[in-house]
Amino acid sequence: MANIREQVDIDASPERVWAVVAEDVRNAPRWTTNLERVETVDEGPPGKGTRYRYHLALPGTKVTLEVEQDVYHKPKKCAGRFIKGPLKGTWMYTYTPRRDGSTRLTYEMDYELTGLLRFAGGLLGPQYAAGIHKNMESLKRYIESGKGPKPKPKE
Repeated sequence: MANIREQVDIDASPERVWAVVAEDVRNAPRWTTNLERVETVDEGPPGKGTRYRYHLALPGTKVTLEVEQDVYHKPKKCAGRFIKGPLKGTWMYTYTPRRDGSTRLTYEMDYELTGLLRFAGGLLGPQYAAGIHKNMESLKRYIESGKGPKPKPKE
């Protein structure tokens, strides 16, 4: 199994970063390369058990993935697993507040390519890891420029 771990410091509170990453998933294509669209498979607000379908346009192919959220601890950690598509494994976002009010966002993924993608694993693995790094930097710019939703007030 391969793993990816990327971190980025974002000049925004964990609640703000969470609002963009965990609560506004359908707008992830605005800061994610190769992601054409995201569908929510389930009704209702995001939370534990929510499933999403990601439509990706990778070099030479289109891929559909489904994930399910197993952990949803606002605004600290959101994690889940790949349940359909050519990836098997798990993913996790951890939101760590920093003393200066910013957030250290960590993305970790343990995965295995399956189906036709497993044959391109040696080629796609490094490209995929580079893409995750690029997306984290793009997310930082997106949030720091004021784009995306603001955190919802506590009830």
